[in-house]
Amino acid sequence: MSAKPHDMSAQPHAVQRPGADEGGPRRTAPQAWRPLLAEPSVEGLLGDRLVAAALRELHRLVPPRTALHSLRTFLLADAFAQARGIHYDRAGLFVATAFHDTGLTRGGAPLRGGFPARSAALLDRFLAGHGVDDARRAALTRAVREHMRPRPARRAGPEERLLHFGAWLDVTGRGGRRLPGERRRLAELAPTPWFALSFSARVAACGLRRALPGPAAL
Repeated sequence: MSAKPHDMSAQPHAVQRPGADEGGPRRTAPQAWRPLLAEPSVEGLLGDRLVAAALRELHRLVPPRTALHSLRTFLLADAFAQARGIHYDRAGLFVATAFHDTGLTRGGAPLRGGFPARSAALLDRFLAGHGVDDARRAALTRAVREHMRPRPARRAGPEERLLHFGAWLDVTGRGGRRLPGERRRLAELAPTPWFALSFSARVAACGLRRALPGPAAL
């Protein structure tokens, strides 16, 4: 992953403050999430309508251990971005990480692209329902759809590269030298013992190998 900051021409997306019926996510979140939600890079996003709605969907759509993985993925991605001066859509990436594994637990007919494509489809429906513009939706859904590639594609944007980095680091430890000690610190805040094994078994059950893009698409 390139350490060069990404120069985004657009201004950062404005935080959408919650309405009267959308109280503080930290107060209503599961107890196990709260240490991660208290991290400064997450706490600063909790007033965003889209982030609050994504947290509710995260609780509804995935098992507790997978939800913690999703939260750690964002924190690892954000820590890397801060360390390298990478500019990106922070609220958007948080939402993408919340949805990136939802396809592992959703039923239905087989879908080309496997569970990442199902996750991306669920994210796209969520974003469209919240009035997110086409360009932002495309960047975020692509990040989810492509996150299981061995490496990000050359044309990948910052959200795609960061989600890939955070997800792989949390599950496999790959890239840990770029953020010494951070994976362990977050795992101690929100532990999921033997998660890598159980997660890998779930991925295998989804037949991911048949769904990964071939070398020509990289």
